[in-house]
Amino acid sequence: MYEFAIGWEWLAFAVRWLHAVTAIAWIGSSFYFIALDLGLVKRDHLPPGAYGEEWQVHGGGFYHIQKYLVAPTTMPEHLTWFKWESYSTWLTGFAMLCIVYYGGADLFLVDRHVLDISATTAVLISLASLGVGWVLYDLLCKSPIGKNTWGLMALLYVVLVAMAWGYTQVFTGRAAFLHLGAFTATIMSANVFFIIIPNQKIVVADLIAGRTPDPRLGAQAKQRSLHNNYLTLPVIFFMLSNHYPLAFATAFNWIIAALVFLMGVTIRHWFNTTHARKGKPTWTWLATVILFILIIWLSTVPKVLTGEERAEAAPTFRRFAENAHFPAVKDTIATRCSMCHAAEPVYEGIARAPKGVVFESDAEIAALAREIYIQAGRSHAMPPGNITDMTADERSLLTAWFESAVGEAQ
Repeated sequence: MYEFAIGWEWLAFAVRWLHAVTAIAWIGSSFYFIALDLGLVKRDHLPPGAYGEEWQVHGGGFYHIQKYLVAPTTMPEHLTWFKWESYSTWLTGFAMLCIVYYGGADLFLVDRHVLDISATTAVLISLASLGVGWVLYDLLCKSPIGKNTWGLMALLYVVLVAMAWGYTQVFTGRAAFLHLGAFTATIMSANVFFIIIPNQKIVVADLIAGRTPDPRLGAQAKQRSLHNNYLTLPVIFFMLSNHYPLAFATAFNWIIAALVFLMGVTIRHWFNTTHARKGKPTWTWLATVILFILIIWLSTVPKVLTGEERAEAAPTFRRFAENAHFPAVKDTIATRCSMCHAAEPVYEGIARAPKGVVFESDAEIAALAREIYIQAGRSHAMPPGNITDMTADERSLLTAWFESAVGEAQ
């Protein structure tokens, strides 16, 4: 069992690394081509069918690029396809979902204090949501509203916010954010697999056969590329969020997710407008900062919403061990946390304390008071999936312990 746990951990690391590499390749090429497309300039000397051109300099040389909106008059000898970056990113991401969240469903996917379901049921809901999400999105794009670019994007935003709320009612906060990223990334990769690349293949086949390609194929692919462009940054946020419980494990996590999608729009709008040489809308950065401050405010669950006070400063760790709440806190941690956070963990499948965090002495507990406060007091990130049934009163105790010690230090 020990060897299996170690091997599984390294498998997860290897797949995560591969996922990061492929995601960099996909996102990098996507951002490059969006910037290139927006920066194209129409000139009189362009050959028939050419939409625009761009001169670029990189790596000690100059590049002269021309784009044909539908297709050139003849098929070029060599054609480079950009598709495997997308496919490999989704495949490695799904592998990570299987390894971490399906393989460890009781720990990372299911929180029976959120919804009391079996691990099998949770996995089936996860799989169904990804598939149904793409079908719904595709139907909307092909419906009459799909002809209105911004109307469609507004409706899609409503769908994404609804999914954010829905996921938080089913899974752990960490899994909810991860699934929201997977839901969005599935739409993006499916756009490439089912629409963009097939349309391009039809155009190529028409060129080879001497037929005139249908311009609607290019327009459809461009619409899906636009959606992918605006969805990329939120996906990155959700994939990184599992390291930050104040994002995914607080009371207003689904609203935070909704604001993250808006930040993706404001940031990309600045880049897209700038690349199109239509000015520099600096207001978008102010809007992004305001949205992010609002997210921070929501994550701390301020008094105006819950009646609770917030701590503002951290004292030396000795004050935590000397605090009146500490004996009860120590008992709570021994009951709810020590099965994993010990020199020799007893929880099945965990060979070493996660991140090397051990709570076996007063000094070790006091030294990590802030992390305990954030992970298990202010948020529900720990224990994962509340596997040890930490109660609301115990979380309140951890919060009171940290905040009273902070108050004593001021």
